[in-house]
Amino acid sequence: MTDQFETQKSRVATWFRSLRDDIVAAFEGLEDTQGGDAAPGRFDVSETTRGSDDGSDAGGGLMSVMRGGRVFEKVGVNVSTVYGVLGERAQKAMAARGVPGMDNDPRFWASGISLVAHMQNPQVPAVHMNTRMFWTPGAWWFGGGSDLNPAIEYAEDTQYFHDVLKDHCDRHSDDYYPRFKAWADEYFYVPHRKRARGVGGIFYDDLNTGDWNADFAFTQDVGRAFLPAFVGCVERRRHQPFTEADRETQLVHRGLYAEYNLVYDRGTKFGLETGHDANAVLMSLPPIAKWT
Repeated sequence: MTDQFETQKSRVATWFRSLRDDIVAAFEGLEDTQGGDAAPGRFDVSETTRGSDDGSDAGGGLMSVMRGGRVFEKVGVNVSTVYGVLGERAQKAMAARGVPGMDNDPRFWASGISLVAHMQNPQVPAVHMNTRMFWTPGAWWFGGGSDLNPAIEYAEDTQYFHDVLKDHCDRHSDDYYPRFKAWADEYFYVPHRKRARGVGGIFYDDLNTGDWNADFAFTQDVGRAFLPAFVGCVERRRHQPFTEADRETQLVHRGLYAEYNLVYDRGTKFGLETGHDANAVLMSLPPIAKWT
């Protein structure tokens, strides 16, 4: 069983890295075809590490960030594989979610990809995507999803984004899209503002149907859905004119995005509590935001 889990872990980490490479190449391709006087944006890539109390290897990953591009004002695409022993707070959080064995063996392994894009043109929606696998000696599961965060909403963009996600979900279960859409609507809600962070998408966590290969295949399709879903919206809007008022709307909306990620986002809390590189964890924050 141990060899099986090691093989599965390797497959997962390799897939997330491959997805990262495809997304980075696609985004730099958008930069190349945008036109304009500025040079096309490129990703700065750096290795990240996770700290451990005893100084032992605790894993890490790659942080890839593009700033000041033609299309992207800031976009980060991170992959990581981390492991070790969960701290007391993280153990309690996992136990509260029903993960067995935390008191006896708090070892863990986690791998995933996380992406957030903030755009130059306010007409183009911001976007978030992540998928991950989490393992402990007593359990394993997949989680993730993607959601669209326009400052200026267009119904056709929202419909298109959701249609692509639904198509990929329906390949696995007719129940997945309606269930995971409703979960996203609940998860990405900002209680203190009494509104959603964006126009939704899908979100799932703790996915363990008992069939590892099926759950991994679904998680791969969530990743594969991302580029067609998002790039279709980008192509529709990236050359559209905008005004200073549009930019103001965008900056205020980014304030809402930052509030959610710092106050409610589960991944942000977990990353900081488990000692992962703070710059990588906080990559999701917008470059400029505004509060009124």
